[in-house]
Amino acid sequence: MAVLLLASLTACTPEEPPTSATSAPASSPSSPGEGGRGELRLREIAELDQPVALAVREGDDRLYVAEQSGRLRTTDGRTVIDLSREVSTGNEQGLLGVAFHPTGRWVYLDWTDAQGHTHITEWAYDGERATARRDVLKQDQPYPNHNGGQLAFGPDGHLYIAFGDGGSGGDPQGNGQNLGTLLGKILRIDPRGEPYAVPRDNPFAGRAGARPEIWAYGLRNPWRFSFDRGTGDLWIGDVGQNAWEEVDHQPAASKGGENYGWNVREGKAPFRDGEPADPVDPVIVYPLGEGGTCSVIAGYVYRGAKISWLRGQFLYGDFCAGWVRAAPAGSPQDSAEIGRVEQLSSFGEGPDGELYALSLQGPIYRIEPA
Repeated sequence: MAVLLLASLTACTPEEPPTSATSAPASSPSSPGEGGRGELRLREIAELDQPVALAVREGDDRLYVAEQSGRLRTTDGRTVIDLSREVSTGNEQGLLGVAFHPTGRWVYLDWTDAQGHTHITEWAYDGERATARRDVLKQDQPYPNHNGGQLAFGPDGHLYIAFGDGGSGGDPQGNGQNLGTLLGKILRIDPRGEPYAVPRDNPFAGRAGARPEIWAYGLRNPWRFSFDRGTGDLWIGDVGQNAWEEVDHQPAASKGGENYGWNVREGKAPFRDGEPADPVDPVIVYPLGEGGTCSVIAGYVYRGAKISWLRGQFLYGDFCAGWVRAAPAGSPQDSAEIGRVEQLSSFGEGPDGELYALSLQGPIYRIEPA
């Protein structure tokens, strides 16, 4: 069993386990209350090896899961791609993300090689065989932690990629605020270029000294982000340093270029001297270490049909504390706990908008009405 894959420096340790991290129950009811809240259960649908990311493919009803140990598998156990002999195996390394092209013709994986460097790699995929492998992008990593890992195609059809600040502690290289590096950023590219193309309307395209791939910056370790399928808004979970976990929100109308403040700020609080250029405040912050918290896991705004009272709420959780919370998208500070998953590593969204929760211990849960 791998240890914490996206830890803050104050990670949970075996000697001092989080008091609120309990085994994920087969049924985890929410607390009924105002706003028509009902009850939920987490139904286990599969068990894989260290699942960390889930994706779906156009015209395909299967769920595809990235195992940190190096394999892309379906929830029925079929192996699609096996990188287990190529990935590095540090606690924040391995196979970290997966996304399918909107056409379903290509699949993209985010993974770290034996030297710890990040690759975004493409395969042609026909639903049966993954072929024609090629690297789209490679990023050298100065330290083994803070690799990010999320891949997702946005409503605009472009591929968005999360990179952490390069690692160590406190961003010693200043990557978060440095527009000359891809580290500490979310990128936006067209992966079908040679090896990729940069959209002409990217916010820093044509700006001297700035990498044109950058869509947003000032991030420490944006482990998971998602697009709201109903509005196109972007929700980003950025893992904190010593004090604050945060979720950032970018409206669909944004032209990009947001600065989320790291490493001048952590959450809404100063981290070092100075002031970031035009910082954007997070919409959710919570203290690191309170109740055993250690690493925020961003989920999705629920747009499914089966849980009417949950529609329009953003789900997120914490790896160590194990809680899952729902917050109205219009007032994300007003959240309520709706369940628990031990070692919550990620969320996933099915083609029908129904949501899933992944545990690093192996189980994959479908979130259902009780």
